[in-house]
Amino acid sequence: MSGYLKGKSVIVLGGASGIGRATVEASVREGAAVVIADRDVVAAGRLATEIGERALAFELDVSNAEMVDAGISFTVAAFGRLDALVNCAARPEPFRSLLDASEEDFAGIVDINLRGTWLAMRAAIRQFQRQGGGGAIINISSAAGLKGSPAMAIYSASKHAVIGLTRSAALEFAKTGPRINAVCPGVIDTPMMQGVASDPRARKAFEAAQPNGRFGRAEEVGETCAWLISDRASLITGAILGVDGGLTA
Repeated sequence: MSGYLKGKSVIVLGGASGIGRATVEASVREGAAVVIADRDVVAAGRLATEIGERALAFELDVSNAEMVDAGISFTVAAFGRLDALVNCAARPEPFRSLLDASEEDFAGIVDINLRGTWLAMRAAIRQFQRQGGGGAIINISSAAGLKGSPAMAIYSASKHAVIGLTRSAALEFAKTGPRINAVCPGVIDTPMMQGVASDPRARKAFEAAQPNGRFGRAEEVGETCAWLISDRASLITGAILGVDGGLTA
């Protein structure tokens, strides 16, 4: 630990489990104060209790604009300012044919993965502007946002859209901030991935696709996110960073 986030205030959406939790833990290790925002406020509260005084839990559904705005306001009220937003909340898609998805499936995935990301970015950028500029945002996309995923077409499309949103917003705010980047995890051993890969065919396909021969660990992505929101990454904006063991090389 070098403390490169000391004095920083961070909100992590979807922060109670998986990559979000790993990002919370990495950020706290590096000195940040963190709001753990999650629909599962009980899990978020448990994690905040484990961490101690530099972590607070907040119940938040990223598809609800009022809750998103309230989460940003809560962070500022608790820690005095907002320095970074990490968008980790996501809705996965079962391993299935595009023809087997319903309109409700499509709407639900896009609502969380794309609209929720936009809502959080909008709220955070408005706060950064009130503070005079600066700040950092990470949107968690996916390796599925960089390549086709024939058994998860809607999820893949939503994550492609997150990349487009990230690049466009990064250019719009390049001069004033915030820095806006996307992290694209590959196959990471998280509760969400375990659910997707519960089908033996799916797990076999995922494992066969890994050039490095293993699933990634959530903490490997979390450490990347903590660094990317720090001042050590001050020149990086509009980047789409694969953290995938070579999957998208």
